[in-house]
Amino acid sequence: MKLYIIRHGETDWNVQGRLQGQSNTHLNENGIRLAKVTAEALRDVPFDLGISSSSSRARTTAEIILGDRKVPLLTDDRLLELSFGAWEGLGCHKENFEIPSDHFDDFYLKPMQFVPGEGGETISKLCERTKKFYLELIHNPDYQDKTILIATHGCTVRALLQNVREDKEHFWGTGVPMNCAVNIVDVNDGKSTLTAADQVYYGEEDMTDYYTLES
Repeated sequence: MKLYIIRHGETDWNVQGRLQGQSNTHLNENGIRLAKVTAEALRDVPFDLGISSSSSRARTTAEIILGDRKVPLLTDDRLLELSFGAWEGLGCHKENFEIPSDHFDDFYLKPMQFVPGEGGETISKLCERTKKFYLELIHNPDYQDKTILIATHGCTVRALLQNVREDKEHFWGTGVPMNCAVNIVDVNDGKSTLTAADQVYYGEEDMTDYYTLES
C-alpha cells in the first residue's frame, strides 16, 4: 500500500490568519492553482482510491488531484481538522489576534497541553480519531496493493503521521505543512515508512508559511 497524504490548498482564511478548524471554508483562486500544479506533478501516480475529509477545501483538493481518473472518492469525518470550537473564524496572527486566551501558543509549542475554545477538541482527541482511521485503513485486506490519496488538513496530517514517525514527542515535526504539501507513506505487512515528507511541487515564490513556531 502506498499513501499520498496531502494538505488542502490555500483558502482566504489561511491568508487572513483565521482559525478554520471544522468550518467549511473553500479553496481560493490561488489554492485551486496550487492544487492544479500538484495534480500535474502527480499525474502519473496510479491512484486506486481517494479519501477526503468532508470539508470543501479538502474534497476539492482531492478532486483536482484525481482529475479524470475513474476512481472512487470517499469522505470520512475522522479526517476533519481539529475543532477549535467557539474560536473558529477568529484571527490567530499577531496583527489580528482575537482569541480570548493567553495560552494559544500552546497549540504550536506544547500541542498536547493545548486547550481549545468551548466545544473544541484537544490534539490528543484528534490523534485518537485519526489513529482509528489509519489502523482501519492499513489493515483493510482490500487495500494492501492499492495507491491511495488522503486529502485532509494541517493538524490532521501531523496526527496521522504520529502513526508513522518514530519521533512522537515533537508533534509538529518541522512545522505546519504548507498548502498542498504531500507526505508519502509505504505500508508493508502493517509497517509504515515515510518515504517523502512535506513535498511541495511548486516554486519557492509560492511557499508561503502562514504559521511560525517560535520558542
